[in-house]
Amino acid sequence: MNYLSPETVAKLGSMELRARLVVEGFITGMHRSPFHGFSAEFSEHRQYRHGDELKRIDWKIYGRSNRFYVKQYEDETNLRAMICVDESASMNYASAGNITKFQYATYLAAALSYLVLQQGDAAGLALYNSDLQTLLPSRSRMSYVRELIKTLEAAHPASTTGTAVSLHHIAEQLSRRGLVVIISDLFDDPESVLQALRHFRHDRHDVLVMHVMDPAEVDFNLGASAVFRDMETGDELTTQPNQIRHSYNLAVEEFCRTLKRGCHLQNIDYMRVTTDMPFDVALREYLVKRHSIKG
Repeated sequence: MNYLSPETVAKLGSMELRARLVVEGFITGMHRSPFHGFSAEFSEHRQYRHGDELKRIDWKIYGRSNRFYVKQYEDETNLRAMICVDESASMNYASAGNITKFQYATYLAAALSYLVLQQGDAAGLALYNSDLQTLLPSRSRMSYVRELIKTLEAAHPASTTGTAVSLHHIAEQLSRRGLVVIISDLFDDPESVLQALRHFRHDRHDVLVMHVMDPAEVDFNLGASAVFRDMETGDELTTQPNQIRHSYNLAVEEFCRTLKRGCHLQNIDYMRVTTDMPFDVALREYLVKRHSIKG
């Protein structure tokens, strides 16, 4: 279960290893496996259903598992997921003892990609800062996870936040209905962000928002005096956190409440995660969302 701790995951050697061990640790914790008794190399298959052509049965898998599976082609995938990751400069923040918001977001996105593809669904990736930077279309081949993870591993936070603009542009690129997962600190005008989310809902996409924050951004426990520097503009401000902590907490809670309420009104799932939170919480939220879509 230590595989689900952000601090432990950050010490692993590669993004692919992080994703695989997070997913395997998560599945172990759920006391059940979607691998159907055989290794991940067979994840591009699905169980035989009455009416499937016998010629499509994979007899090698039958020999290993004593179960019937057929090869699954892209047009048979259950769900198409587009995972959108904010790579603006504000995501590079980390308080003492924690990984950055961007590290957390990329590890989570990598694990989600791995989990989505393991289930025979299709996964794609969008990276954005002031505008959309990278868009990899959704594919269902398990081998595609390497391209997704390679792209995440090469990404670096930069530029200003343009969540609302970027989400509009991502929505314009999606031609087929699916699930859109947004992983961001959402540091943008809340009403503009909610309007962009409405764009996805107007196109009949399901949406899951994962609002990533550092623990210090939530509790503002920063001591008696501090210098604050805007990671996107470089502007600095010296103040006494203890004196403004109450007002700050109220403002943050109102910011999050506005986003959560707006998402709820649009039938969008919203969850706030902090960078010290084990990854199983977010992965479980994805599975709940997927189940509700399929149900």
